[in-house]
Amino acid sequence: MTNSPYHPRIDLQEAINRSRTALRIVANTWPDESLPAILRRNLDEALNAIPALAAEVERLSVELRETRIHRANLAAAARATLNAHRDGERDPLSYLLDELQAQGYDAERRA
Repeated sequence: MTNSPYHPRIDLQEAINRSRTALRIVANTWPDESLPAILRRNLDEALNAIPALAAEVERLSVELRETRIHRANLAAAARATLNAHRDGERDPLSYLLDELQAQGYDAERRA
């Protein structure tokens, strides 16, 4: 598996804009009580959820990018460790330990 960047298949800002447009259409098309209250409430709740969902998708995509970078760095450290062991270096695990420490793991406590 390659460490390719994540690109959302949908335009999140466009989804937010469309939800705002839909809210305006609902409000302007049925300004009075002609639309049943439960239907209006369900439409409003669904359309108002879109910006929060888009923000969560963005947050998760940032977290995914960071996780992929950490995974790639650990893989590189593991390869360096194996090569150092093969080459007879005195402390081949230092590569892996350094990377684990850089990622916030306490190698002594095995956290």
